Amino acid sequence: VISVIIFHLDHAYFPNGYLGVDLFFVISGYVITKSIIKKYYEGNFKFTDFYIKRIRRILPVLLVVLISSFLVGLYLLLLSDLKKFSESLLTSLGFISNFYFWITGGYFSTNDQLKPLLHLWSLSVEEQFYLFFPPLLLVLLKPSRRFAIFVIFLFAALSFIFSELAWRENQERNFFFSLSRIWEIFAGSIAAFIVQRRGVQKNNFIAILGLAAIVLSIFVYDESTPFPSVYALVPVLGVVLLVLYANKE
Repeated sequence: VISVIIFHLDHAYFPNGYLGVDLFFVISGYVITKSIIKKYYEGNFKFTDFYIKRIRRILPVLLVVLISSFLVGLYLLLLSDLKKFSESLLTSLGFISNFYFWITGGYFSTNDQLKPLLHLWSLSVEEQFYLFFPPLLLVLLKPSRRFAIFVIFLFAALSFIFSELAWRENQERNFFFSLSRIWEIFAGSIAAFIVQRRGVQKNNFIAILGLAAIVLSIFVYDESTPFPSVYALVPVLGVVLLVLYANKE
């Protein structure tokens, strides 16, 4: 979170801070999947409860950010800029702002650094995941747990291959596109299945390796590093190792 905040304040100070988003996707996939499979095996999973919980967690804070930003924008922005800002606001509210920011410019351009709601693109990707993943996971779990893991791993592999090929064609589109990001979320999902079955296996050495992979990525990668791509494997696997082996003690 700190790396992303510093990046948005001035990416010259922390040019690789955007990697915090990749870490967030892994954790999000882990938390959501763990919650769903726990309730599924307990026999009390309900779609209404799941989505109401998501709405209560996200929507109030999101509305505060959007409304307060709009009021400030009325005072600070020129009419032409206010129009563009309103477009980003509406697409953020509809959870499709990742497509909007892809179409209207690149993430690392000077112009985009002046877009107040740019950071909400990742929330749109997450919400798109929330829409399709719960029903998909319940369908996959019906045959067996092993079948669900296999299919999720297959989807993750296809998404990973897509992201590696797609950045070579259009790096900006690849950065924002949901299909290029889903493998990072699914990495967290697979970790959730492992923890659900065997629990967290405390191993400080492996956990430190995971943390080192994350820190190394943040400080070694730069704006020329294509993301997401094969390079994202390092921080993503770092988070997975932390989830599987880190302990609060």
